[in-house]
Amino acid sequence: MKLTKFITFTLVISILFSMSFSTRAVEIKDTKFDFDVKSALLMDAESGQILYAYRENECLPPASVTKIMTLLLTFEAIEDKKIGYDTIVTISEYAASMGGSQVYLEPGEQISVNDLLKCVFVSSANDGAVALAELVCGSEEEFVNRMNERAEELGMKSTHFENVTGLDDDTVKHFTSALDIAIMSRELLKFPDVTNYSKIWMDTIRNGEFGLTNTNKLVRYYKGITGLKTGSTDKAGFCVSASAKRENLHLIAVIMGADTSKNRNIYATKLLDYGFANYTVLKEDSDYLTDISVLCGQKDSVKIGTVENSILMNKADTSKIRKDYIYENEIKAPVKKNQVIGKVVYYLNDKEIDNCDIVCLESVECLTFFQYFFKFVKNIF
Repeated sequence: MKLTKFITFTLVISILFSMSFSTRAVEIKDTKFDFDVKSALLMDAESGQILYAYRENECLPPASVTKIMTLLLTFEAIEDKKIGYDTIVTISEYAASMGGSQVYLEPGEQISVNDLLKCVFVSSANDGAVALAELVCGSEEEFVNRMNERAEELGMKSTHFENVTGLDDDTVKHFTSALDIAIMSRELLKFPDVTNYSKIWMDTIRNGEFGLTNTNKLVRYYKGITGLKTGSTDKAGFCVSASAKRENLHLIAVIMGADTSKNRNIYATKLLDYGFANYTVLKEDSDYLTDISVLCGQKDSVKIGTVENSILMNKADTSKIRKDYIYENEIKAPVKKNQVIGKVVYYLNDKEIDNCDIVCLESVECLTFFQYFFKFVKNIF
């Protein structure tokens, strides 16, 4: 029997359904913010969809927001088990010599990676950032080479790093863009442990003898804040990559070149507020759908279902979604678990905006020769 017969069901999704994101479902609003900044961007952290942008590709000095890449490479080294949170670092004279924001590490001082991460996330410690770089790659120079390689791998087209800290008094080609900051922020946020550090408001190191207070004041008062990193120099102005999550929506707001730290926070807050007010993530979990027939299998049917899927949407459109289920009503053995046999197509105003797979939820082996023979005989008699 030819397996070309398809069954199509059409349903309208109610606002109570929850799915994750399809960037095609989002229409960017023509919103103008009265921001006195050099660049700004709002991104959905899960999909990478840009929800607002202003001069997002302009190459600008990022100050200590640079450390997002420093931290990303550190967490990747931890994931690869090259270092651990309990690894003890001996501070070099060079790391201890860093100016700017610091925790006054001393040459020869020993401190854990865990405490260094707190120093960098919370206090934006330049000495701590260099210490991590030397641990991971042996020297700041080698670490910077890796920073630039990683930026290229991530598609950060407007970025070049000269150091791991963002100090820019003597730099010539140390720059990035609001878009690239969002890209590396999104990558960093993929590590669950990151928010254990980035959401800290106050903490201590050296057995409680040295206090740390987060340079990101949004951590103290913004609902759902998850981080991430501030920066400021005379050349860069006041910059921030601020991330926040409410329900299923995780946003990254980037501000570059604000005139004061207060305005930096006000602008980042306005971007995040705009995102949460206008967008939502509807998420649909994987679910059993029905059984379909199996030809020449050790079972006569197989369970099929949908995979987990999600869509980032304008809130006003959530009630306008419909979806079609398209799948074969029978399949020939052997059948493998998670074998794709159809798809769910999502529509907004009769335009396809997304699709996801329908799969087999179990395996079915072929009949053996003897099983097929006895089944044939049984059908005769």
